[in-house]
Order: sequence, then C-alpha cells, then structure tokens
Amino acid sequence: MIQIYRLSKSFGTNIVLDNIGLRIRRGEFVFITGPSGAGKTTFLRLIFGSERPASGQILINGINLTRIRKPNLDLLRRKIGFVFQDFKLLNNKTVYQNVALALEVTGERPTIIRKKVHQALRAVNLAKKQKAYPLQLSGGEQQRVAIARAIINDPLILIADEPTGNLDPDITREIILLFRSINLRGTTVVIATHSRELLRDTGQRIIALNQGKITEEIRE
Repeated sequence: MIQIYRLSKSFGTNIVLDNIGLRIRRGEFVFITGPSGAGKTTFLRLIFGSERPASGQILINGINLTRIRKPNLDLLRRKIGFVFQDFKLLNNKTVYQNVALALEVTGERPTIIRKKVHQALRAVNLAKKQKAYPLQLSGGEQQRVAIARAIINDPLILIADEPTGNLDPDITREIILLFRSINLRGTTVVIATHSRELLRDTGQRIIALNQGKITEEIRE
C-alpha cells in the first residue's frame, strides 16, 4: 500500500528525513513515534503529497507520488484522509457543514453528500451533534468531527498527526478505539505520536524515528 525507497527531505540545511526505506501493507495499523523534531509530521505530509521529497520515491497503491501530475495527485489525495492535532474545523460552520465540505469541494451531488455525512457522523457517534458548532463541543468531540471529515471519502489510507496530543487519557482511549474500528473495515491507518503511554501494550506495529532516520521497528 505504502512503499518508500531512499527517501530524504531537507528544509534549507536542516535534514529532516535521511535516506529512509519503509513498507506499510494494505490494512495495517502503524504508529510512527519519536521525539519532537524527529520528522514524524514531515513523513506524514510526504505520504499525503503536500510535501515533495528532496530525493527518493513514495508509492501509494502502486502510484509514484514523485512522478504524478498535480491533477492526478489531487484525485489520489481524496483517497487519503488526514486528521490534524488541532482539528482544523471551521468555527462558523456546523458539525454537518464541516464534514460535508470535504465532499462539496469535489462537486458531489447533494443527495450523496447527505447520505455520506450521516454515515460518517454515525460512525463516530456524533449523529445527534450535527447542528452544533465546534466551539460548543468538547475536545474529544471536535477530534471525532475531524475523523468523520477524514473518512467521508472512504479513504484507502487514514493518516493522523498527534490526534490525541491535546486530549485526556479517557478520551484518548476512545479515539484510538475509533481508529481501530476504522482499521478493521480495511482502511490502512498511520498515526504519528510522541506519547509512550499511547504505545504501551498497543498490539500494533511501531516505527521509531530519530534525527531523520528509522532507529527502531517494533512488532508488538
């Protein structure tokens, strides 16, 4: 599903990722861990196609991101959901409108949008909150809205960057269980986190980054 060969990325003289190689199979649930500045966020953005590598290759479902043209990249990115740590919700739009926006920008028909938004909100247990605004929700609820928005297009891959970094332990467990339920439906899930607590007894594959290199790979 995700194949990475000799991947490097720099910002000026700062080497963020240095000649790394990795393969993530279809349907895997993988944690990317490491201290702040280890290259976790950059790694996710490269997979998503919002950053370009300095060298190396990234293949997503057999498609080479380093060679793809922008219109085709835009189409591919519709099959990659991205969940941000800070939610990135629009506070002047309702829960329903925030989730629907991901389909509206693709020109999807209103009847399909309504059906898929309701399905996504039910999947994250927020069907009763569709008319609420983000600032009326708890942090955990806002993160679930962000997850609903990320899965609205039935993505092949779901990426999450520190999705529990601002949440308390009980809500963190709920969010991870939600990611696992999405993974059980066949979606490949890749989560970046620096939390050792989150990784304890996870039962999932863990890839450690440090100073731009893969320093450890643990299969729980």
